[in-house]
Amino acid sequence: MGIKMCNLKDMLPIRIISNSNTRILKVCVMFMVLFIMGINTKTVGQPYYVDPNGNDNNSGTLAEPWKTIQKAANTLTPGDTVYVRGGVYNEKITLNVSGSANNGYITFRNYENEVPILDGTELSVPDGNNGMFLIVDQHYIIIEGFEIRNYRTSTPDIIPVGIHIRGDAHHIQLKNNHIHHIETNAPVDEDLMGADAHGIAVYGTSSPDSINNILIEGNELHDLILGSSEGLVINGNVTLFTVSNNIVYDCDNIGIDFIGFEDTAPNSDYDQARGGVVSDNIVYNITSFGNPAYGNEYSAGGIYVDGGRDIVIERNTIFQADIGIEIASEHQGRATSYITVRSNFLFKSRMAGIAMGGYDTERGSTENCIIVNNSLYHNGIGEDGNQEILLQFNTLNNIIKNNIFYADDQSILIGNPFTENINNVVDYNLYFHPSGIDDCEFEWQNVIYQGFAAYKSATGNDSHSLFVTPQFADLNEPNLHLLTASSAINAGENLPEIGDYDIDGQTRVQGGIVDIGADEFSETIDVSEVETNVPQEFALKANYPNPFNAVTIISYQLPELSFVNLSIYNVNGQLVEILVNEKVQTGYRNVTWISTNVSSGVYFYKLSAGEYSAIGKCLLLK
Repeated sequence: MGIKMCNLKDMLPIRIISNSNTRILKVCVMFMVLFIMGINTKTVGQPYYVDPNGNDNNSGTLAEPWKTIQKAANTLTPGDTVYVRGGVYNEKITLNVSGSANNGYITFRNYENEVPILDGTELSVPDGNNGMFLIVDQHYIIIEGFEIRNYRTSTPDIIPVGIHIRGDAHHIQLKNNHIHHIETNAPVDEDLMGADAHGIAVYGTSSPDSINNILIEGNELHDLILGSSEGLVINGNVTLFTVSNNIVYDCDNIGIDFIGFEDTAPNSDYDQARGGVVSDNIVYNITSFGNPAYGNEYSAGGIYVDGGRDIVIERNTIFQADIGIEIASEHQGRATSYITVRSNFLFKSRMAGIAMGGYDTERGSTENCIIVNNSLYHNGIGEDGNQEILLQFNTLNNIIKNNIFYADDQSILIGNPFTENINNVVDYNLYFHPSGIDDCEFEWQNVIYQGFAAYKSATGNDSHSLFVTPQFADLNEPNLHLLTASSAINAGENLPEIGDYDIDGQTRVQGGIVDIGADEFSETIDVSEVETNVPQEFALKANYPNPFNAVTIISYQLPELSFVNLSIYNVNGQLVEILVNEKVQTGYRNVTWISTNVSSGVYFYKLSAGEYSAIGKCLLLK
């Protein structure tokens, strides 16, 4: 008599079986084990390796690596990691695998300190969805430590993208990648359309299922020729995202953008980027001037929200953009709403530090947004009638409090040229321009007021606000941290929307009342020091963040006027960069190191101040 086979119903749950059926029990248990483990007994979480000198017929081990990343993108299973060796890979990768919540992410990352380079020089950009990494409807994926470069086209309506996520993908992490020279050099048509490119693009093209749980962290994007598009964009049905600690610079259009209402998702009820955090990014040298899609217009935002909602934009540093931060809607009848802009440094932008509302009367609105605790300095440097903060068309029901506005040579602090802009609350701000309290200008609902008193009296705005120098640490660099005697200290309003941390990650409300601006002044040495606001000893603090990608802040303190040298050295003791080499006044100092021209690795920063000397160590991961 043959052996009786069993099915899953026979196996689960296991029942007590008589001795006469012992053989049946053994076979059922055997099949149950095979069912649980799978016929392929491969262990979850295997490491694999890719090397430019490998072979895709190899086993994928360190000794016998694969040759292409695409081989891994076709093969890996949940929990696996592929380590990609340094070298140049002339390939585009389409991910055909997903991780899982139970067994973990699939990770594509660089091997140790080596840099794998995806180079598009010899690749043509196809029509339709594409990317040097293309992820459509996949999930639980990490891409980390790649350089992606030289992906270009001159063909209209073809869109090159460095990393492209589409559909209803979820749980995707893009970390510490270096993306540059992604370019459209296509001519534009008579409507100035036809040229587009992105460094990183996340397009939520499904509904109701969204792209969600997206982390874009520690990436460096630069030298992007974008046409009508953006360096880093989240568009359509995308929610639960974090964009943090990236550095974006030298782009010919918008740096970072969050978009709604462009018919990206098929159901308009879901067609908005929403529910995200945008924090601790550095964005600079962003301008549309000379871009064929814009001609001689200056209209590119460092960070732009066009139709998004429920997004927090905090602790970013943005400078030398056309507009620092813009929260607007380009679509008539649609609103950008519930955006919180807080604790940002914004300086030396051409048009405005912050702009909100539709850019003309055919656009949408900005509603129920909160602009709190930002520090703005010398924006509107184009000197063409712009200002530190600009309320454009249909700016409704917004709060603007606890901000520092330090005007440029035009002396224009607020612009508001539309009578339709109503129910905007403006108070507890600090304004300043060296020309004085009576010589600066404020525009409110299409009326220009000369002087701070005239503006307050006529509008009822800013009854608790100040007109006084904020005493920034350095106006040349600039350094927008507060000095000891700043009138901004303990002068704001304690609002729940101010957040937990200031621009440096320090705890907010350290003196009982929140400070005005992005910096919460603090000292933590001892009681006598708190009373005098003067350091009692020399000290070099640990840099923040550490490890870091491209940008970190080094803090030190001086109890007396000193000649200071703060320099960066590599592990061989060679000088990399001098950050400070001059006399510095007593106080607490923060210096930003933007390490765009050096490779990943360990570096040392040395402080010499008089007879004091100290060394710190930091780790740069690109």
